[in-house]
Amino acid sequence: MNNLTTFNILKPANEVFEAFVDPSKIGHFWFSSSSERWEEGKTIALEYDLYHAELEIKIIEIKKNEKIVFLWGPIEEEHKVTITLKQIDSSKTIIEVKEEGFRDNEEDVIHELLDNKEGWVFMLTCLKAYLEFGVNRLRGGLLKE
Repeated sequence: MNNLTTFNILKPANEVFEAFVDPSKIGHFWFSSSSERWEEGKTIALEYDLYHAELEIKIIEIKKNEKIVFLWGPIEEEHKVTITLKQIDSSKTIIEVKEEGFRDNEEDVIHELLDNKEGWVFMLTCLKAYLEFGVNRLRGGLLKE
């Protein structure tokens, strides 16, 4: 079972790609910090100050300006995330985030899918605000209890 979220970003694919892989940029729209540049085969440490969370992701595939694939979560519940970038013209990119690994036999799978979708929509909204309008303080707006 998977979750798919798609957005238009009015920037070229290389700018969208760099926002994820460059540790100096990711803090403007998603995680507070990234340990290093995202490259295939690396394990990246991420911090999310808002939720006092730290996690690691394993980068399993990178196609510059086209695709980022990583694994996250505990081994027994690991999910695969594929971020695909499709440049439409010189100033427009469609970004698609697909997260796989949800177990349809879990009792709270609907809640888990909705919570996950909310997270991706919020991250992509923050990315759009950052890249298109220079807004880099939107990330702290979502509250979870």
